[in-house]
Amino acid sequence: MMIRDKVLIYILLLFTPLLWAQQEQPPEGGDPKDFQLPQTETFTLENGLEITLVQYGTLPKVNASLVIRAGNINEAENEIWLADLTTDYLKEGTTSKSAGELAEEAAKIGGQINTSTGMDEIDVSGESLADFAPQLVALIADVVQHPLFPETELERLKSNMLRNLSVQKSQPQAIAMEKFREALYQNHPYGRIYPTEEMIKGYSLSQIQAFYDENFNATRAHLYLVGMFNADEVKQAVEEHFREWQSGESFEGPLPSPESSQRIFISDRPGAPQSTILMGLPVIDPAHEDYIDLQVTNALLGGAFSSRITSNIREDKGYTYSPRSTVSTRYRDAYWTQAADVSTDVTGDALKEIFYEINRLENEPPSKEELQGTQNYLAGIFVLRNSSRTGIISQLSFVDLHGLDKSYLTQYVERVHAVTPEDIQEVMEKYLDAGEMTIVLVGDVDKIRSQVTPYAERITIF
Repeated sequence: MMIRDKVLIYILLLFTPLLWAQQEQPPEGGDPKDFQLPQTETFTLENGLEITLVQYGTLPKVNASLVIRAGNINEAENEIWLADLTTDYLKEGTTSKSAGELAEEAAKIGGQINTSTGMDEIDVSGESLADFAPQLVALIADVVQHPLFPETELERLKSNMLRNLSVQKSQPQAIAMEKFREALYQNHPYGRIYPTEEMIKGYSLSQIQAFYDENFNATRAHLYLVGMFNADEVKQAVEEHFREWQSGESFEGPLPSPESSQRIFISDRPGAPQSTILMGLPVIDPAHEDYIDLQVTNALLGGAFSSRITSNIREDKGYTYSPRSTVSTRYRDAYWTQAADVSTDVTGDALKEIFYEINRLENEPPSKEELQGTQNYLAGIFVLRNSSRTGIISQLSFVDLHGLDKSYLTQYVERVHAVTPEDIQEVMEKYLDAGEMTIVLVGDVDKIRSQVTPYAERITIF
């Protein structure tokens, strides 16, 4: 065979798969399937503690979370992050175990103990190998009921908190969010994000103890266990280690009354090469019948990589790298925001395009094809998010906080795919009024003020 013929054969072999690939069409996607919530068992101890057990998975592991209905919402105006400091302290030892002994016992059962603080909830969680689920329950019970609060650790914990505060307050996104929340919620706890250094330095052990005594009790708590475990042994451990925990008053919290209007707040950063944009307004919370429609609308408008705002100011215009819109929720509360970091010289142009997409979606319904792509995306990430032990705990805790029926989870995919183009338009008209957006900018005032003046009558420099 001549060399020329060998070359021709080689070229054919090389490109034949590509030719076939161009002729073949990808298979049609399957019908959307609802999320199947594993069977749950919920019961309540005499002291008011609720427990939910979920047998899930094939790995011999278990995750547990004790969710307490308390958090930053319980802080006084001059005690911001006191809840965080109290929660951090829980890992510093109990009346029977030092911090080191706690960590060692958790490691022996194949896991660890973690704590976190949110606006509405405090979470004490952990994981272990399946056979040690009762020991995991015992450890969490000890941590939340018998904290030692050693005075020797107070200054170290406050120093850590001061470093964290310094890092966060140096970020333009954090500066923008702090002002946005303050503008919406005024003096409600949801409007207070960061303490002053003086607050943190002044916190005393007596304040921490008082916050703990007031907010940690069985009535406000819900224990979730998800994974592979012996249910009878876990129930026995829960009864044994939690039955003496004191009952207490339940907590609903002061409900917010957020307000928004088209106004601009600018934090001056002379010489900044880019501007941080954060804009939005209050919207309906998860208990509202239109909430899932709002989620679909948000994903189509700016909440997904293929969304309209992202396609416009990232792909087409190149103004920003990672714009994103979000529906952020708290108890009986939510707001919608669009965030983007853009070059200083296109700050006004970016706002123009964002408002253009908001107005366009209000005036023109999306095509069925565009909507279907968004629905498939939302349904897919919802099922994927719930395919882990921690994901299931997060979803169960979410529906419990917002007073939703479990059908919210099992019918979510179906309801997402039931949203029509007309529903999207209705959501835009009802809840995403461009004329009510609060806009916060962090950037060079001298270079961006004239650019953004057309988008609000009031401009405040802070």
